[in-house]
Amino acid sequence: MKSIRISSDIIPLGEFKTGISACLKKVRSTGHPLIITQNGRPAGVLLSPEEYDSLVYRKQFIESIERGMMAAEVGDVYSTEEVRAKLAEKRATGKQ
Repeated sequence: MKSIRISSDIIPLGEFKTGISACLKKVRSTGHPLIITQNGRPAGVLLSPEEYDSLVYRKQFIESIERGMMAAEVGDVYSTEEVRAKLAEKRATGKQ
């Protein structure tokens, strides 16, 4: 994610409401998130769809690695031969 530019990437809610179309275009063209404030405090963040997808993918990837690390710590692992056998069994039965 691109870093936030304090001078242009933070706007009050009222300004956001009146210029939502321009805000959407700006987020798309710059790739920068837009921080929306209410009563001087952060209230929301507007991201491009691509940036949102990227963040979700990264989160899922990290969670997957953490699950794998926890499984390895408790010894819930398979040898290469065991994995091959399970895959061959799934292919033979057509189960996913």
